[in-house]
Amino acid sequence: MDPSRIVQELTELTASNRKGVEALFEAEQALAQAEADLDSLEAKAFLSAEGSVAERQAHAKVAAVDARLTRDIARAKVSRIKQKLRTIESEIMAQATMSKIMQAEMKL
Repeated sequence: MDPSRIVQELTELTASNRKGVEALFEAEQALAQAEADLDSLEAKAFLSAEGSVAERQAHAKVAAVDARLTRDIARAKVSRIKQKLRTIESEIMAQATMSKIMQAEMKL
């Protein structure tokens, strides 16, 4: 691998990392909204239900099943983006190491 290719790779990885950071922020906002929606829906369903506490809780859980799924998917997206960012950061470190090795070889 030649030095210009390493520089190109580092540039691309850095750009991907920046995009990933923004995507993570947006995904975390969506997760926060999904959690707030779930909490609100469950609380309203609990308050409107009748019966024992256990029956009201069960009713609230059933009423909030779609909101819970939305929240879980949002949580999975945040997790996936974090994993991708860790992978990009590892690739950046590997490319930087390769660059240092090439510099050392050139000095010999």
